[in-house]
Amino acid sequence: QMQADSEGQQILKDRPRINSSTVNLNLLRLMPEGTLGWCYTKFLDDNKVTPDSRRTVQFVSDSELCYVMQRYREVHDLFHSVLGMPTNMLGEVAVKWVEALQTGLPMCAGAALFGPLRFKTKQRDKYVRHYLPWAIKIGSEAKPLMNIYYEKRWDQQVEDLRQEMNITPFSIDNI
Repeated sequence: QMQADSEGQQILKDRPRINSSTVNLNLLRLMPEGTLGWCYTKFLDDNKVTPDSRRTVQFVSDSELCYVMQRYREVHDLFHSVLGMPTNMLGEVAVKWVEALQTGLPMCAGAALFGPLRFKTKQRDKYVRHYLPWAIKIGSEAKPLMNIYYEKRWDQQVEDLRQEMNITPFSIDNI
């Protein structure tokens, strides 16, 4: 997917990294509300995480595949930001469905399929009626989130990015 997309190709060529030594989080926090940079740092701050929370990929001998897997780990929180999904169980499983449908990664599919086993009755009802249909729609119809060169889009309005990527924001009223 990345090789078939011009922005994805540029990412593979440049191999940017997202961590506290490559991204000036303080500068992103000062960006106008609604921009990708502002939304991303708000997500990080609200959830008390940093881009350094992701472990380094090991045991992948192909350097390009290793980079793609590292990139996947590093942009996961950006997926949450762009999708507008919280880090609670419902939000995590919804993001895993989008990731599974877009990447085909077994670990995403496993989390999407088995994560709901931990839901309580009310969560399961919300999941089946609202979150799952939305996640399947977005995962199937949105442009691949791995092909966004986030580092070049910090000042872009998230709503504009969502429209470009064919992402309908989650809302129980939209289902």
